[in-house]
Formats: sequence, structure tokens, C-alpha cells
Amino acid sequence: MTDANLAIIILAAGQGTRMKSETPKLLHTLAGIPIVSHVLATARELDAAYTVAVVRHERDALVAVITDELPNGVVVDQDETPGTGRAVEQALAALPADFDGDVLVINGDTPMLDVQTLAGLVNEHRRGRASATLLSAFLDDPSGYGRIVRAAPETSAGAATDTNGRVDRIVEHKDATDSELAIAEINAGVYLFGVSELRDLLPQLTLHNAQGEKYLTDIIELLRRAGSEVTVLPVAESWLVAGINDRAQLSEAAAKLNALIIRGWQLAGVTVEDPASTWIDLKASFEPDVTLLPGTQIRGATVVARGAIVGPDTTLVDCEVGEGATVKRTDATLSVIGAGASVGPFAYLRPNTILGANGKIGTFVETKNAQIGEGSKVPHLSYVGDAHIGVDSNIGAGSIFANYNGVTKSETEIGSNVKLGSHNVFVAPVTIGDGAYSGAGTVVRKNVPPGSLAMNVAPQRNLEGWVATHRAGSAADAAARRSLEQNSTEQTGE
Repeated sequence: MTDANLAIIILAAGQGTRMKSETPKLLHTLAGIPIVSHVLATARELDAAYTVAVVRHERDALVAVITDELPNGVVVDQDETPGTGRAVEQALAALPADFDGDVLVINGDTPMLDVQTLAGLVNEHRRGRASATLLSAFLDDPSGYGRIVRAAPETSAGAATDTNGRVDRIVEHKDATDSELAIAEINAGVYLFGVSELRDLLPQLTLHNAQGEKYLTDIIELLRRAGSEVTVLPVAESWLVAGINDRAQLSEAAAKLNALIIRGWQLAGVTVEDPASTWIDLKASFEPDVTLLPGTQIRGATVVARGAIVGPDTTLVDCEVGEGATVKRTDATLSVIGAGASVGPFAYLRPNTILGANGKIGTFVETKNAQIGEGSKVPHLSYVGDAHIGVDSNIGAGSIFANYNGVTKSETEIGSNVKLGSHNVFVAPVTIGDGAYSGAGTVVRKNVPPGSLAMNVAPQRNLEGWVATHRAGSAADAAARRSLEQNSTEQTGE
């Protein structure tokens, strides 16, 4: 149900220089989706009446993601004036003039922040009727974060390190004194304001600070000076509000989120033998009694059905794995593996591979755009590309589907109950009918009728004495002479 008294502002205008990347910071992925998408999904679940995202750097790429996640959201471009205060000021101008509710401000780089925490913040704010309520956290190393400065309970201003006192102000790290830097309680960058106070105070923000920016945090001090109530709600776990500024922090967040995802699936009936070496994306899903072996990565929107065993050392990206299938030491993308089928070890399934129920793609087999029917097998050492294979057929070892002539790609059609010899080459386009066979080493260039045997008639020729003539004195020549002499002795009985 839409909260008509809630507006959300998402700050996504930062440049993210510490990532040292051509990719915008907020578009780096975490559990398979961009950092900012985690924040947008959380905002969407709160179902606010209005959601405004403020962008600037790499705005087009960000806007594409934002509008996909929040099609009814509003995007605002931050102008040349820097700072979070200016970003909120511009976002506020995008809200209807008659909006008279609460404004929740969150950063686009805090992907671990969940709906429960934010809902608790909204409830606390409305219960206490404060002018502003913000989240804080206590860190062993608060370097780089703004500090929550509190007044001592006995005075209106005093010991900045007293965590029981009323909030006095927030000081940014670069502007903090030595005593303020010793404070362990940090500003989490999540605020809830009454919109009327925010509208009154934002124009009073200045650029007079170490970074020459309009700090949104200065609103807290302005509210306190006006005698307004400011409430701070510490989070139970600091990782909930951890921002991501560099790749080290990104990997820390990824590890934490992955551990939470794995635990969730374990509690849902999935066996994960080694959580430390297993990675699961947020959009993946599993039925009970799936087993994931060490070194397995389940990426994208992969779906794994009941009783399947995946791994070890397997990566699946946007795949479907059927009930009871086994997938071992395999790399597969955009592929479907049927119930009871077997894949690997050392198989490479490229997009649009479809393996039917009880089928097999075996050792050192590569497939691409290949539909392999129920019960059909490609056991080992083969390439199957642009092919349709019927049911209960067997492709011999070392077979190659030659689908590309240097200009165009063509398809190979193989029927059902076909038995093909080892080391075959199928030069597409070609069709092999139901129940056909082929001999070892056959190059199939013409269609094979149902029930036929395809073979290349090329009699073997043995040129006796060739080694003695062309490799005289070699080890091969010596071995051949010994063998011939032994055979001659055996035949004469001497």
C-alpha cells in the first residue's frame, strides 16, 4: 500500500573516483546486479508516494538502470554546485509543492541497507515526532566517515564523545578535530526529515567547509540551533549501512552478502558443501535437495531443480538445470539441462544449448546453439554447433560439426536413434536421417537417408620399406628392422 506521506531521495551523483574504473561506481555489480539496483529495489519495496534519484556523473548509464528499476521515479540532474545538500535541494524541488510528508534520504552506494531497517527508521521518526531522524553505526575504525557529535546530558554543548547525549551536530571527517575523530559513532548517511523543515533550512547551507560543498549534514546543527528534536537510531550491525567507495569495500560487501544468500538457501533445503568457495547471485533460485559442491558459481537468473548436483568447479550463468541432473566441472551460459541429464567434466556450454532429459554432454565437449534430444549423448572430445539432434542418438568421440564456411553459418540435422562413428566431420548444411549409422573417420558432406550407413571409401595403402628408404638410420628404422628379423625367424622356425 502506497505511503502517501513518504518521499524518497536517492543520492547517485557521486563520481566514485576511488574505484579507479571507467565503469561508474554505482554500476559495479554485487551478487549479479549493480550496486545502485540494490538500493533501488529497497526503495521500491517501501512503496513511497514519490521517489527521486539525483544523478550527475555518467548520468545516461545510471538513468537507464534507474528507470528500469523505478519506471515511475523522477530523475534530477545535479548542477555545478557540489554537495549532498545541493542534491537534496534540487530533488526537493521536483516534489509536488503541496507534499507535506516525510523525506527519506539514502545513498546509492549502500546496497546492504534493507527494508526492515528503513521501515524501522520511518516508524521511529513518526512515533517520536522528531524533525529529523538518522541512522548511525559504531565502528572500530571510523576513518573517512562523518561523526555523530552529541552534547553531554547535563549541558547543551559539551563532551563530544558522550554517546548518551542528545545529537548536537554531524562533523565530516575532513573538518573534524582530534577529539571528534576519536568518536566511534558514525553518520550512516540515511536521514528522515519533515519536508517543511527541510524546505526552510536547505537555503541556509553554505560552502564554508574543507571540501567547499553544501553538506546535508549541516541541517542537523541548524535544526538543533532552532530547538528542534533530532533522533539518532543506531543500527544493530554496521555492515547494514556500509558504503562502497573502492574495490576493497566492494569485495567485503560481496563476501558478506554472499554469506547471507548462501545461509538463506541452506535454510531452504539446499546443501552447500563449502560456502567459502561457493558464490550465488541474488536472482538465482533452487528447489530443495539441490547440492552445490565446492568451487561452484551460480550466476544470473539460474534455476536449479530438486535433487540436482552442481559442481565441483562449475559456473552456470542464466541456466536451467532439471531435476536430478548432474553438472560437473562445467562452464555454461544461457543453457538448459534436462532432468536426469549429465554434463561434464570439462564441458563448455555456450548460449542456446538445450540438452534433453537423460541426455549427456561429456568430457571436453563444446556446444553452441545446439538442441540435443532426450536420451541423446555427446560423450567426449567433440564440438556441436548450430545443430539439432533427435532422441536416443549417439555422437562418436572426436566429432566436429563444421557449421561455418568462412562467410555464413549453417545447421546440421541429425535424427533419432542415430549412431555415429568416432572422428566424424559434418559439413553443414547436412541432414542425417533416423536410424542412420556412420563409419569412423567419415566426412559427411551429403544428406544421409534414414537407416543408411555413411562412410568414406578410401582403401588403406601400406608402402612397405618406406622408413628404410626415407628414414634410414633412425630409431624407427632400427626398431622396424628388429621386428622384421624377429618375424622372419618365427616364420622359418630357425
